[in-house]
Amino acid sequence: MGGTKDGALDAPARTYFLKTLGCPKNQVDSDKLEGTLAAEGMSPVGSAAEADLVVVNTCAFIDAAREESIDTVLAAAREKSPDARLVVTGCLAERFGAELASALPEADQIAGFGVPLTLGATRAGGAVPSFDLLNLPRPPSRSPWAYVKVAEGCDRACGFCAIPSFRGKQRSRTFESIVAEVESLAAKEVVLVAQDLASYGRDLGQAGAIVALVQAVAARARRTRLLYLYPSDLTDALVDAICATGVPYFDLSLQHVSRPLLRRMRRWGEGERFSERIRTIRDREPGAALRSSFIVGYPGETEEDHDRLLRFVEEAQLDWASFFRFSPEEGTYAVGLDGAVEGSLMDERLNELSELQDSITRSRRAAIVGEKVEVLVDKAGEGRSYREAPEIDGVIKLPANLDQGSFAEVTVTAAAGPDLEAA
Repeated sequence: MGGTKDGALDAPARTYFLKTLGCPKNQVDSDKLEGTLAAEGMSPVGSAAEADLVVVNTCAFIDAAREESIDTVLAAAREKSPDARLVVTGCLAERFGAELASALPEADQIAGFGVPLTLGATRAGGAVPSFDLLNLPRPPSRSPWAYVKVAEGCDRACGFCAIPSFRGKQRSRTFESIVAEVESLAAKEVVLVAQDLASYGRDLGQAGAIVALVQAVAARARRTRLLYLYPSDLTDALVDAICATGVPYFDLSLQHVSRPLLRRMRRWGEGERFSERIRTIRDREPGAALRSSFIVGYPGETEEDHDRLLRFVEEAQLDWASFFRFSPEEGTYAVGLDGAVEGSLMDERLNELSELQDSITRSRRAAIVGEKVEVLVDKAGEGRSYREAPEIDGVIKLPANLDQGSFAEVTVTAAAGPDLEAA
């Protein structure tokens, strides 16, 4: 899906500005687009105003993300020079390409997945060849860490999620291509991501391949981190492989704990199973860091369901948790369900859960004060231990003399909400 608009440019684009919205998987896509732009001889600049080509990689996950994407496109249109090209790509372009083409005359091209950006001197010109974004090369990481996407799409049918409708079925990369990318990035920390990470390789007839992949990546990077693990696929073998990397960080995609509501979500599990899995992880590795995310106000959510989730959050004592207001997505199973929850009640429940988790996170962070921890220095004065995923969790404030990209042992001296201070 994608298209261009009529009109001519005076000269081919030579500089570009790329703005990325949404999840880490989008960031990987942007990195690969940058590799393509660099191969075309283009150079990055620091703002839309300086660029010949402005690209906005959008998110379409929920209403708020779509609104942010549109606002960002309009802001870029105002900032760019009159003769610069503006291209909208990413999930919003893929999912709503036709609508965007008419609703956003400011954009010169709406480029969904598999449609290369138009870089030449003309905006029109017929069909464009498709390309495989998942397997495009990318430049070495500019930071000490890097996301690596191991698969595209998802084979699950969660009632609230539209991702399979525009990202398609799961399509795992080959083991060799992932390892080669990890080696080329030369990052100190590699963060593996996918829509359904633990099921990597299943579509290739290689169920359980994620374990061997984690081991291979860990042999090539000082830190290996995994994001988005579906709880039913978190096997003992995978738990052991994660702990063996030295980064016992578990991002579990739970979404709720009420069994009836989870079935309405077309999801596996229930609170008791989740609690037992968390206990086994902590028995295996007492210092493990755990994160999850939950949907508030899914159709049919009762006060009893909400109370169950509150009790679970209190008992689980997760290091990190995010709560999202239910957003009805066109074409999903949830849109046709009865039992809609009033918006004001959703907000009330979300605030109650967020306040509880904020208190838990503060407590768990304060408990680390006095400990010695190994940090990766992301930039001057700031780094992370194994407990913090990049761009998602809190950070550790560090002495300014530590070199970017280095590992250092420091002592945590104070906690300030989600962040820590160390010396």
